[in-house]
Amino acid sequence: MSEVIEAVEPTKAGHASKYTRNNPYTSAVTENYRLTAEGSEKETRHVALELEEGMQYTPGDAVGILAENRKSEVDMVLTALGFTGEERVLDHYKVEISLEEAVRTRLAIGKLTRSTINQYAKLVDPSTPIPRLAAMCGADGKAMAEEHCWGREFIDLLHEFPGVVKDPQKLFTVLQRLTPRMYSIASSQLAHPNRVETTVRVIRYDAHGRERQGLASGHMGERSPVGSTLPIFLHANQMFRLPEDTSAPIIMIGPGTGLAPFRAFLEERQAKGETGKNWLFFGDQRKKLDYLYEEQLEGMHKDGTLAHLDLAFSRDQQKKVYVQDRMQEKAADLYKWLEEGAYFYVCGDATRMAKDVETALLDVIAKGSHGTLDHAAEYLETMKKQKRYQRDVY
Repeated sequence: MSEVIEAVEPTKAGHASKYTRNNPYTSAVTENYRLTAEGSEKETRHVALELEEGMQYTPGDAVGILAENRKSEVDMVLTALGFTGEERVLDHYKVEISLEEAVRTRLAIGKLTRSTINQYAKLVDPSTPIPRLAAMCGADGKAMAEEHCWGREFIDLLHEFPGVVKDPQKLFTVLQRLTPRMYSIASSQLAHPNRVETTVRVIRYDAHGRERQGLASGHMGERSPVGSTLPIFLHANQMFRLPEDTSAPIIMIGPGTGLAPFRAFLEERQAKGETGKNWLFFGDQRKKLDYLYEEQLEGMHKDGTLAHLDLAFSRDQQKKVYVQDRMQEKAADLYKWLEEGAYFYVCGDATRMAKDVETALLDVIAKGSHGTLDHAAEYLETMKKQKRYQRDVY
């Protein structure tokens, strides 16, 4: 999960938690290790965080991480602005702090946005206009600004158009607020009391001649060793829940880090001894390098917790194979499970995977029912109303 949550986070019991994005809990990192093997194109990590007694979550929930900007990035921004960092500014709540703290913990200096470009341009001295910057503002400059933002960060704007910000306080109008990053919880509290676990893909890339990294994933991947602390809060996700009927079958589609909530689902059902059948579709690039939680999943398959475990490693053969391809191969059995009242869950990439999975699901329903795609769409609509089709996509 990556969406930003503004509301107060309710606990499992339905009471407001004392820890929120504005009052996070300082959690100790108890585990932080790489899940993908050396040689993988991805760095995916397992991160476990300690919870205070009384902090509760339910499988399907998320943990919010309040990450900080990297010190090296903060220093570059301050240098480019020509400030020492010791200047005093008022944060979003009118609390006086140093500019260094503001840039490190309050302001989004990462991914460049059109909003930042527009606000930055407003600070330009009219006596010395900057035509290229002005051209990117307003409706006419939208396409140009979006192209310029691609792969760039605030530091790039400062280097290209220097000397614009004279008053450090103005950074609060130029930059968006640094917001928490949400991660699907990958553990059951019954299996792991007093801790929360998550599965983190560390984002690193090169763009415009510089090495970049994701805000929270970089923080957890590089700057959160065991024993360090992170400000966190728990967020309830009532729209992504195991069936109340513990005997109902569940089908889970979770490629890559989309596996996280399904590890929690499986651990919960295992810990409670629930009788509902479980079927997991997991995929990634290469089995030898990218099979997350392999030992645990294979163990669950062996002991019967997982009735079916279908794997799709796209690059292990010439023709790429994805989870939706495995669904098509098992269409008859999938439809049989749906007819038995199975709940169908999808977690992961919203742009392509989730759409492809839904297309495959409609096809499975049409084939199984010997009906049209229109009939399949109605069937799926009924599943949604029954809360038997749930998605956590980002």
